[in-house]
Amino acid sequence: MPSVGTLMVDACRAGRVGVFRGVAGPYWSLRPVCGGVEWEARPEHVRPATAAERLRARTARANARSRGEVL
Repeated sequence: MPSVGTLMVDACRAGRVGVFRGVAGPYWSLRPVCGGVEWEARPEHVRPATAAERLRARTARANARSRGEVL
């Protein structure tokens, strides 16, 4: 079980990176790194993000903030 806030990759959503938010029944709740609606994923389809994926996600978040987007 990952810690809340861990960056995870959902293989069923084309490798979408999300922040682990917790457990909802048999699913894990993930939230987009740049903000948005949470989604649920089956734990067997989720894996920890690699170093490159974490860097890409953090860069995307920083770019969104610099554009003034609400996260």
